[in-house]
Amino acid sequence: MDVILGSAIDVFPIVMFLFAFQRFVIGEPLRNGKQILVGFVFVVLGLGLFLLGLEKTLFPLGRLMAEQLTDPAFLLETVGKTASELVWHDYYWVYLFGCAIGFSTTLAEPALIAVSMKANTVSGGAIGVWGLRVAVAIGVGIGVGLGCYRIIVGLPLHYFIAAGYFVVILQTIVAPKLIVPLAYDSGGVTTSTVTVPLITALGLGLSEAVPGRSALLDGFGLVAFASLFPIISVLAYGQLAVLRSRASDNVQESRNPEKEDKYAL
Repeated sequence: MDVILGSAIDVFPIVMFLFAFQRFVIGEPLRNGKQILVGFVFVVLGLGLFLLGLEKTLFPLGRLMAEQLTDPAFLLETVGKTASELVWHDYYWVYLFGCAIGFSTTLAEPALIAVSMKANTVSGGAIGVWGLRVAVAIGVGIGVGLGCYRIIVGLPLHYFIAAGYFVVILQTIVAPKLIVPLAYDSGGVTTSTVTVPLITALGLGLSEAVPGRSALLDGFGLVAFASLFPIISVLAYGQLAVLRSRASDNVQESRNPEKEDKYAL
């Protein structure tokens, strides 16, 4: 009940602002007022149940998986080393799990599905729904796996972020201009309701399980990786699409030399 009440308090300022704007700025009566009020009730209930689910399921699940994958007994069985003998590449199961959880949660992200469908409609089918979703999911998977590596080795976060955005800048210069805004938006839509809770819990659990790591200093930052690397992967997706289109055009021209001569004239 406390969670539902907290959600109602969070939503209340938004409701008051919308009703006040409608009354004093627009100056017209609110249409479908009862339907909107019922919708707000569902929003409050949904937010409360969602937050309760995070606390009871997703956060504990992420921490549990991180603890199990870094458990000394598990590592001794898989790599045959004690905790004092472990090096960064002995945690390969953590990297694989991070990549898998980043990829799978991104494919199920509702915001990404909506953006992919809109991009497909606006582009007239040039941007595939599944192509964009898979490209973003690959970026998130690589980002989460690399973020797990950062936590295990204890390197500063800003090194990775600076290097990643340097790559983004270079790609932006050469990538198709039509794909650039979509690529930048893809980094934001993927860090939403499904992805963020799981990878945050994974980062916190991993930082608490690895000796010498701080939950506050090392546990956070995976969301930044999950936001950055989809930009890189979507820009690469656009570049590959252009290269494939050029290769297809070259094949068609080689098969129809008279067509090529016609255009040459």
